[in-house]
Amino acid sequence: MTLPNYVSPSKIDAFVCQALAEDLGNGDHSSIACIPENAEREAIMLMKASGIIAGLGLVEPVFHQLDPEMTIDFRFKDGDQVNQGDILLSIKGKVRAILAGERLILNCLQRMSGIATQVNQLQSIIAHTKAKLLDTRKTTPNVRMLEKWAVTIGGGQNHRFGLFDMIMLKDNHIDFAGGITQAVNAAKNYVAHLDKKLKIEVETRNLAEVEEALSVGGVDRIMLDNMSVVDMTTAVSMIGLRAESEASGGITKQTIRAIAETGVNFISVGALTHSFQSLDISLKAE
Repeated sequence: MTLPNYVSPSKIDAFVCQALAEDLGNGDHSSIACIPENAEREAIMLMKASGIIAGLGLVEPVFHQLDPEMTIDFRFKDGDQVNQGDILLSIKGKVRAILAGERLILNCLQRMSGIATQVNQLQSIIAHTKAKLLDTRKTTPNVRMLEKWAVTIGGGQNHRFGLFDMIMLKDNHIDFAGGITQAVNAAKNYVAHLDKKLKIEVETRNLAEVEEALSVGGVDRIMLDNMSVVDMTTAVSMIGLRAESEASGGITKQTIRAIAETGVNFISVGALTHSFQSLDISLKAE
């Protein structure tokens, strides 16, 4: 599976170093106390729930930082459907390294797999439409890379990664700027003056604001925030091919089908990364 452009070996290694430092501190005294330094054993990683597995790309970076000679036998790959009772992988190496990396890798896999599973479920509901499922910036600080990566593994698409890669004029920008027209014109002037290749998205809360966003021009995408399905259908018709459309605001498994069927291009769901059920996974000595 191709890695997103914000994931690289150096960024993964930096994350692993920071996470291990947080967990290990000045040493794993539990293991040091009772496990001989050079003891080697095998262990398996076992699924205790079913879903879409995500995060296997972190296994080697974690365990190889702790034991470069550790061998890992993968039975699945990221994005695969796994079932309760499946053995994800087996590892063989220094016992202290296995125990030192166990919680970090399980934390990552459980959370990333929970996100990927939820994304997969929602995407399957709207698969008969043209709508694409997007995440948001509602992520856990300092682990956005992993959470957005999990979204792509589950079959969704990433919205902007941060504040730097798209101009997104939300309600507060608009209110502080004095209105949609003022905010959009200022954004267009900013992009032109600095010759920045940034798309402009503007949030709208009603059909009058949709009309204003269309009238001012230069908008690449119009967000339809917390609109009814009826108003959203009208808004999509108004927008036509003049801009992309994106539905947003409290979208759930119960409402997403009707929203997708309005004809919107994108549906952004913050809950993909802030409200999900982790998949239960365990590591067991063989």
